[in-house]
Amino acid sequence: MRLSTRINCLILLSLTAFAVAAPSIAREHHEHIARERRDHRFEHKHPRRDHVMDRTHRQNRRITNEVREGDLTHAQAKAMRTTDRSVAQQQRADAKANGGYITKTQQKALNQELNANSNQIGH
Repeated sequence: MRLSTRINCLILLSLTAFAVAAPSIAREHHEHIARERRDHRFEHKHPRRDHVMDRTHRQNRRITNEVREGDLTHAQAKAMRTTDRSVAQQQRADAKANGGYITKTQQKALNQELNANSNQIGH
């Protein structure tokens, strides 16, 4: 087979693969945009809850990195994640009791728990 024929076949295969994948890529992009819009609305309406949730997500990333680097054992990471999960559950319970919002006092208590857990990460 000639080189130009091979190149044409590769181009045709690439275009076919793109045509098959494009709808899936577009759907994922639209779902991502919709998620970002929902997240932004949530941040705007529930800034205290969003702050607590962002902290728990960041701490979980830090825990993962510390395990990856060998600074934390899997057992330590599990205990820390359990604490973060209990903070998240408490935040949801507080919000449920207050019509979807948490008070400044509740946020302060949750942040204190997160601070105690945060101090154990990386030490």
